[in-house]
Amino acid sequence: MVKKLSTLPRSFLSVRRLLRRSLSGRHCRRTTSATARTPAAPPQDKLHARTVMVDVEGWLLKSPLSTFPYFMLIAVEAGSFLRGLLLLLMYPFLLCLSLHSGDLYLKAMVMVSCFGLREKEVIRISKAVLPKFFLEEVTVEGLEAFKKAGTVIAVTMAFPRVMVEGFLKEYLGVHTVVGREITMVAGRYLGFLEEEETSMERVGAMLEEMDEMKSKGDGAVGLVAMGSRMHHVFSHYCKVVETYALCEAEKTAWQPLPRDKYPKRLVFHDGRLAFKPTFFAAVAMYTFLPCGIFLAVFRSAAFGLLPYRISVPLSAVTGMRSRLIAGPFSSPEDDTNNNNNKKKKKQAAGRLYVCNHRTLLDPITVAAGLNKPVTAVTYSVSPVSELIAPIRTARLTRDRNEDRRRMEELLSRGDLVVCPEGTTCREPYLLRFSPLFAELTGEVNPVALETRVDMFYGTSTKPGAKWMDPFYFMMNSRPEYRVEFLERVVTAPAEEGHQEGGHGHSIQVANRVQRVLAEALQFKPTQLTRKDKYMVLAGNEGVVG
Repeated sequence: MVKKLSTLPRSFLSVRRLLRRSLSGRHCRRTTSATARTPAAPPQDKLHARTVMVDVEGWLLKSPLSTFPYFMLIAVEAGSFLRGLLLLLMYPFLLCLSLHSGDLYLKAMVMVSCFGLREKEVIRISKAVLPKFFLEEVTVEGLEAFKKAGTVIAVTMAFPRVMVEGFLKEYLGVHTVVGREITMVAGRYLGFLEEEETSMERVGAMLEEMDEMKSKGDGAVGLVAMGSRMHHVFSHYCKVVETYALCEAEKTAWQPLPRDKYPKRLVFHDGRLAFKPTFFAAVAMYTFLPCGIFLAVFRSAAFGLLPYRISVPLSAVTGMRSRLIAGPFSSPEDDTNNNNNKKKKKQAAGRLYVCNHRTLLDPITVAAGLNKPVTAVTYSVSPVSELIAPIRTARLTRDRNEDRRRMEELLSRGDLVVCPEGTTCREPYLLRFSPLFAELTGEVNPVALETRVDMFYGTSTKPGAKWMDPFYFMMNSRPEYRVEFLERVVTAPAEEGHQEGGHGHSIQVANRVQRVLAEALQFKPTQLTRKDKYMVLAGNEGVVG
């Protein structure tokens, strides 16, 4: 009895201290909760040129947010399908672990996904693969809240910093990202995630610096979710940070950000997975994978060994769909009339087909649509792809005069297929067309190509993996190709003695063909090039030595 009485003062003091802290936090939120309730987000005028600290998971991304798909993308795209399978098999155990400790769950996910990976490869995935999936989780209201802020500091505790930094800086214009770091040795991750308190200390240090600079400005603004860890941290510095706390009911009413509202348009992205790998979606993928490998081998063998009149229906039986839309073709009389100019060009023996570039199978689908052999010109196709290709291929050198000579020689022998974009593009955009094709003959035949996949992309910029592109396309359960032959476009030859003017005219023709294909596909033409794509996705100019 004496011992119990002696503990009462300590317990009373603890309860009193706890009530004092909660009341002080409530007072801090009282002035902001009313503002956060109507409207839910602060007015943009109030954030103009101010420093804003935003809670990535609590404020910016939709709720509830599962971190598993993003770690699965790191495991598969930066690692391998075997690493992804390991993460998938361990996930039920990790879920049980999360019931005991959410922090322990996150550390285990990082260990399985990142152990042994190169830092530069994880950074590449964070810039080239993850932004597409993160952008699908961004809300309109969450982004609008800090659109006009002077400096934006993003804080994340659900992801390591390296996973979200590329997305936040490149696509949302965030200036600084604060998150937990992964231990690294000799350029490779060991998989050990630093303690959460360490990241919180960095946030606290930033807030203290803002307290010192408050006299020079209007102070900082914090955007957090009600009851989150960041909310408690910001409440501790309520004299420094004007906090807007968002409740769960308000956030569920926020709308996802439409594609046309992205701060930076998503033209390029990389990776093999064409879907968001949630747990059940990943289970379905790995269950289907053996069947997909069989389908890829069977379909590739059919196209490589059998005539098109047999291979196309046979592939359709396996689920591969092809849609052919035949357009008008010019007659020999039209060819003669269009080539009667002051400077007559030598009539080519074959037709020149100009198409947009979706996968390495583009020339094969054009040949299947025509039901006759064609020749495709390439820049950097792997020797394996050239070996198994069922059509003739010819390499170009990127030397303009030499490439023109080679293409004219090939065109004099038969039909030629060119992809002036120079590289593939997955999204509904057309890259800038190289004008060389417009100088080869008096007319070109545009071909609009569109593809649809349900599981794997048939394109990649990862070094050493491009030869697998056709197989990955064939591995889809229901891959689809849409081929539309459009009305021919006449190209007038250059005037005598005006080579520069002729080159300028070929650029106009290339732009016209680009617009024709864009209208047929309902794509948007751009001035982006192959170099721009590889600088975004791989950090190089895409030149193969």
